[in-house]
Amino acid sequence: MEIFAERTQLALDLVGVFFFAVTGALLAARKGFDVVASALLAGMTGLGGGVIRDLIIGVRPAALEHPVYLAPVVLAAGVVYLYYPHVPRFRRTLLLFDAAGLGLFCVTGTEKALAAGVPAVSAALLGVTSAVGGGLLRDVVAREVPSLFRYDDIYALPAMTGAAATAVLWRLDALSVWTGVTASVVTFALRALAVRYGWRAPLAYRRQAPDG
Repeated sequence: MEIFAERTQLALDLVGVFFFAVTGALLAARKGFDVVASALLAGMTGLGGGVIRDLIIGVRPAALEHPVYLAPVVLAAGVVYLYYPHVPRFRRTLLLFDAAGLGLFCVTGTEKALAAGVPAVSAALLGVTSAVGGGLLRDVVAREVPSLFRYDDIYALPAMTGAAATAVLWRLDALSVWTGVTASVVTFALRALAVRYGWRAPLAYRRQAPDG
């Protein structure tokens, strides 16, 4: 049974698609791509994570089931086309929109997996996949170092926190629109604070103190 009402799920998804699509269009503008490439990169960023999630679950991707998912992609490309010259700080703007998309998709992705009968832990992992998949595709296609793999940028950990919180709320029978939005806001705040204060995850190895 659906945890969120179908219209609520769709509305949250569309907002998340818009936030992520803006980051794709912003990156395309910075790279000097044309408007067609901007729309394609925006679509890849906004829809990529959800398509990967749905294919793993074994359902028809929502982006193909509902053409309305293309609307926020087109809107994002149009907004960036008109207003990019007026964006004073590219990186900060991109990171804020990316954090907003991350916060929404880690929750809606986990919820959709739970509604499809996926166990809670696996559903949380799929929620993380929904949240980081589009950004990963964006950076790889645009030949950027993916935020997911940057040592100086905490990207996946906020998404893991939001997805895990969503799964726990579901297990406690406390997952609703309001608690889901709260988990999304907390994820956004963690990501924004990590960017603001330069929080980092530990490296893959333990640094040794120099001798002497």
